[in-house]
Amino acid sequence: MQNEDLNILNIQPTGESPLDYIGEEEPPKPDPEEMLPLLTSSEPSQRMMAARAFCELQDDRAISPLIELLHDDCPLIRVSAAYALGRNPSPDAVEPLIKQLNLDFNGYVRKGVVWALGNCRDRRCLEPLVDALRTDIPAVRLWAASSLGQIAQVSYEVVVGGIPPLIEGLRRDSMTAIRSNCAWAIGQLCRELPSNIVYAGAIDALIEALEEDEDMGVREDAKSSLLRVGDPRGLQVIEDLEIEGL
Repeated sequence: MQNEDLNILNIQPTGESPLDYIGEEEPPKPDPEEMLPLLTSSEPSQRMMAARAFCELQDDRAISPLIELLHDDCPLIRVSAAYALGRNPSPDAVEPLIKQLNLDFNGYVRKGVVWALGNCRDRRCLEPLVDALRTDIPAVRLWAASSLGQIAQVSYEVVVGGIPPLIEGLRRDSMTAIRSNCAWAIGQLCRELPSNIVYAGAIDALIEALEEDEDMGVREDAKSSLLRVGDPRGLQVIEDLEIEGL
């Protein structure tokens, strides 16, 4: 994979994509009836406009043409199609998204694909997201960690499968933003676990990060996850640290 230098932002995911409009007033949404035919236009600029429109719109009729746009020659269209499929999640899109994640040379596209896979909330997404977290460039690893937190309610097996790579990322990733997102995701997954050995290992990792990570932001995210989970052992460690003034 090409090691392009991508900007890293520590974004805690709430379902929004990086293509979301940011401003004081949100512009009116496009008309889906106008945008749907443009998804198959011969003009790249029109395909781009339509794909971006479905990053805001939800319409099942767009899913099939958006899947086709994952193979477009233009990487900007491919990334827009990926984010649009994240807004319009469908079981039919999971395999094409996984295939594109494995094949696409462009890091921006892969980042969009891992975000979309997290929104699909499908058991098939676990393995590719874990692989992306372990092996891809920093910007993709960042969103892979977040996406693993998004699949918390898929099944017990998926949650159990997602915890170990997130613990590994929390302990070993060199990027503080990625460690922070791993801490967030572990907290999301722990809320779906019973008190067992996997749960205990996840709490251990969050406590370790809280006590030992060199970055204050990572420590704060580990603390927030422990507070959300409400684990008594984690809460006691937080209280002890506050008494010590740490």
